[in-house]
Amino acid sequence: MSPTNPRILPYGEAAIAEAAALIRAGGCVAVPTETVYGLAADASDSRAVAGIYAAKGRPSFNPLIVHVPDLEAAEIVAVFDDAARELARRFWPGPLTLVLPVRREAGISSLVTAGLDTIAIRVPDHRAMQALLDASGVPLAAPSANASGGISPTRAEHVAKSLAGRISLVIDDGPTSAGIESTIVMGRTILRPGPLSRADLFPCEGRGPESPGDSLANPGPLPSQGNKITAPGQLDSHYAPGKPLRLGATMRRAGEWLIGFGAVPGDDTLSIRGDLVEAAANLFDALHRGDASKATAIAVAPVPESGIGVAINDRLRRAAFPR
Repeated sequence: MSPTNPRILPYGEAAIAEAAALIRAGGCVAVPTETVYGLAADASDSRAVAGIYAAKGRPSFNPLIVHVPDLEAAEIVAVFDDAARELARRFWPGPLTLVLPVRREAGISSLVTAGLDTIAIRVPDHRAMQALLDASGVPLAAPSANASGGISPTRAEHVAKSLAGRISLVIDDGPTSAGIESTIVMGRTILRPGPLSRADLFPCEGRGPESPGDSLANPGPLPSQGNKITAPGQLDSHYAPGKPLRLGATMRRAGEWLIGFGAVPGDDTLSIRGDLVEAAANLFDALHRGDASKATAIAVAPVPESGIGVAINDRLRRAAFPR
């Protein structure tokens, strides 16, 4: 018997009302954000949060991002210093996650923080997630809506395929705009590259390293915390297709599905114009198509290690990391 596909409802008042009812009943639902589709549940309900981990098959030592409607709501659950508050004012709502001391009195489940004294929090810039936050009236824990370690979902159909039989509802509001997960910052350290670069976040400090890797051919050590995960997206192997993935490819090898970029053509392309923002938006969608193809392996053309290319290469290195 094949697993039951979740219902996919187009974004609208009826879909949000049904999703909010599921949230209030302790369930979890998939909803788009501007980055990727998230799997949302009440962040104060430990049983609901456990449902996220169960649906994804996610290890419980890997913390979750909490989504709230605005800075005022964020200050109820996290302790802000002046620097964090300034980043929030500049980039929220948007694809920025801040890791801050958690306010224990706020009642956020310890499963969300994986027992840490910090919480990863952001204000999303998407009408569906904002509507669900308003209708449910609670902070929402929401990691990417896919099986743990797999390719992140940027379309409702990606969610339905990855989580068939595990969740009941997906809100469909089309493809996500950013296409990769949020930038995660703790203090002045970028824990996970994302749509916002170091130059965006800290324009006055000059250019600094955003990733230990200096190229796809010689990526160097990945940003591992040893046995301690301090934020989402730090596992060495993550975002991975089911097929072997080769990086820095300028030509297709036998049996490969080649994802091109710029002057490197392929079966698919991240951006024929060499546009890094377009490439980020297309990244996971292209990996999904390669994974669904008849090819036995996937190859990806080189992507410049600059701007949002840092985040693209971070996801590709983790996707290619041996499992």
